[in-house]
Amino acid sequence: QVQLVESGGGSVQTGGSLRLSCAASGYTYSSSLYCMGWFRQAPGKEREAVANTVRGGGSTYYADPVKGRFTVSQDNAKNTVALEMNSLKPEDTAMYYCATVICPLDAGHWLRYVFEYGDRGQGTQVTVSS
Repeated sequence: QVQLVESGGGSVQTGGSLRLSCAASGYTYSSSLYCMGWFRQAPGKEREAVANTVRGGGSTYYADPVKGRFTVSQDNAKNTVALEMNSLKPEDTAMYYCATVICPLDAGHWLRYVFEYGDRGQGTQVTVSS
């Protein structure tokens, strides 16, 4: 089982920035085979994939609400993934979770694969006030 340790998060005002980081340990295979990323869940809402790498960091996926504001980056040498969040909005308020899974053939199924085959961190809270 892969262990994931998140850091970052906190409270900011609308328009502010935050950076989330996540370090993975315990990979069975080369880190380049894993797609790391972030999903979030707000109270009363379904969880949603926010951003993740595709094919081990070669390309990326972003949910429409965060496109142009968030940047995900995976460092296979360090087994880390970061999420740079800019122009934050109150609707970005949620618990953010780091996750990793062997890259699925269908990049659009990353979150489903995370919960079926992958690993997740404990989560870090992001709160954006207006």
